[in-house]
Amino acid sequence: MADQIRVLGIAGSLRKHSVNKGLLCAAQTVLPEGMDLEIFDLKEIPLFNEDILTAGPPQSVLELKRRIAAADGLLIAIPEYNFTIPGVLKNAIDWASRPVKDSPLVGKPVALMGAGGIMGTVRAQLAFRQMGPFLNLYIMNRPEVLVTRSWEKFDAEGNLKDEATLHAVRGLLEAFAGWVTRFRPHAVVS
Repeated sequence: MADQIRVLGIAGSLRKHSVNKGLLCAAQTVLPEGMDLEIFDLKEIPLFNEDILTAGPPQSVLELKRRIAAADGLLIAIPEYNFTIPGVLKNAIDWASRPVKDSPLVGKPVALMGAGGIMGTVRAQLAFRQMGPFLNLYIMNRPEVLVTRSWEKFDAEGNLKDEATLHAVRGLLEAFAGWVTRFRPHAVVS
């Protein structure tokens, strides 16, 4: 289908039962009509090293860049570590953004969400937004999904069990469908 919106989901956590991976899995159950969500696992992405880039990036990095390029938008589930984004997510962004002239991130619509503690992931999402201008990302401002007290809303396997949170994720995805459409090359904005 030509108008299908292809979204790539990335969780900034490597943990098997990550609540942020669970948030992406929950998103797959409430997608708006015409939207697909594929989840990419960052576990095979090595630490960024300019020497490795110069020699030729590993297959896992090439696959990440290929999937970002093929996606109409990115849905990023951000944990918060020490008031900021986790290293694994920053590392993946560093790989995807280089070389700058070939970055599949340029002009990519992005929606953010995250599950965490008392404040959700507000600081991590803000830290991610600070990279947006340099990377030329189109980060959607609202609605925000900041899942607080995640230990109450997910089970031990990282599955979302809270209906209010699922409703918020659905609202984010519906808004994101419109956001992605605005940035498509054939979009007509009145």
